[in-house]
Amino acid sequence: MAKSHAEVAGNEFLPKEIGQLRTEIEQLPRTYRDKMLPLCDKICHFLCLQGRLFELAQETVDRQHLEAKCLYFDLDWTRRERDEFRKALENFTEEW
Repeated sequence: MAKSHAEVAGNEFLPKEIGQLRTEIEQLPRTYRDKMLPLCDKICHFLCLQGRLFELAQETVDRQHLEAKCLYFDLDWTRRERDEFRKALENFTEEW
């Protein structure tokens, strides 16, 4: 089933030209329109999938970036704790 113009135009991943193309296709005689609208819908579907995949990839990169920051934070604190324990151990052995 063909999508309405509002459904096509409302998608955030589709350029406005796709809506304009669909409007022009809807003006064609029925024989041409019946051949062109399914192709236009396939392009719309592909662009939506492509946009969603890009969005998912960006979310993954952002999450990885945050996780790397957390790991560096943990590493920094682990090094600080290690240094403090070394000092405490050195002070303890000097006292003996």
